[in-house]
Amino acid sequence: MHAAERNSRTPELPARIITEGPPPKHAQLRAILEELCSTQLHPGDLLPGERVLEEAYGVSRITVRRAIGDLVTSGRLRRIRGKGTFVAPNMLVSRLHLASFSSEMNAQGVAASSKILLSGRTVAPPEVAEFFNTGDPGASHIHLRRLRLGDGEPYSIDDGWYNAKHIPDLLENDVYNSVYEIVDKHYNLPVTEAEQVVTAVAADQQQAELLDVAPGTALLRILRLSRSTTLAVEWCSSVYRTDRYQLNTQVTRGLGL
Repeated sequence: MHAAERNSRTPELPARIITEGPPPKHAQLRAILEELCSTQLHPGDLLPGERVLEEAYGVSRITVRRAIGDLVTSGRLRRIRGKGTFVAPNMLVSRLHLASFSSEMNAQGVAASSKILLSGRTVAPPEVAEFFNTGDPGASHIHLRRLRLGDGEPYSIDDGWYNAKHIPDLLENDVYNSVYEIVDKHYNLPVTEAEQVVTAVAADQQQAELLDVAPGTALLRILRLSRSTTLAVEWCSSVYRTDRYQLNTQVTRGLGL
C-alpha cells in the first residue's frame, strides 16, 4: 500500500444542500465530490465513507454509489477492494508533441520518477538495427527499460533502445530522469523529430503486475522512432494505463478539401 493511501484523515465536507433537482441528486453529489477532490484531497487520499456521505447530504446509499461510480468510471476516483475509495492519480494529457515523459509530467504538476527494470548493451532486434542503420545488423546498442511513475503511481513502461554509435555511454548518466535532456545536453543531439504509431494492446502478466492492472486490461501502446536531424537516436515502445494517460490533438481541414 502506498503511503498516500494510508491517509485516512477526514476532510471537511463542502456545505451543500441537495435538492430534488434538476439536476438529479447523484449528479449534485458527484459535483460536490469533484469539488472535494480538487480543493481538499490529493491523489491517494481516502474518500469519506458511504455512510458519512449519506448522513451529511441526506441521500440514499444508491445515490452515493451512483455518484462515486460515475467518478470511478471517469478516472477521478478508484476503488481498492477491502480498503476503500481513493482519489485517483492525475491524468497525464499528451498533445502528441515532442516532449519527454518527465517534462510532460512536470508541466502538469505531477512529480515524475522512474524505476529501472533493465539496462545494458546488447545486440538489438532487427527492426531496431534497421532503424539505426549503422551498417552492422549485429552491432550492440543500449537497451533501457523503465517503469515510469507519477506521484509514485505507475503510468507506463518504456522499452527503449538508443543508438550506441551516437550516445555510447548513455547509461553512465542519470537515466532515472529524462533521457532526452541527457541526449541534448551531454551529446548535443536534441530530438528534433519523431514518427509515432499508436495502437491498443492487452496487458500481459508482467505488464499487469508492473502497472497494477488486471491481465488483459487494455493499454495504449506508442512506438516512437526519434531522430536528431538526420541521425536515428531512439527506438522506444511504451505502454500506458489508459485511465492515467490521454492523447489530445487538434486537426484542421485544408481549404478546398
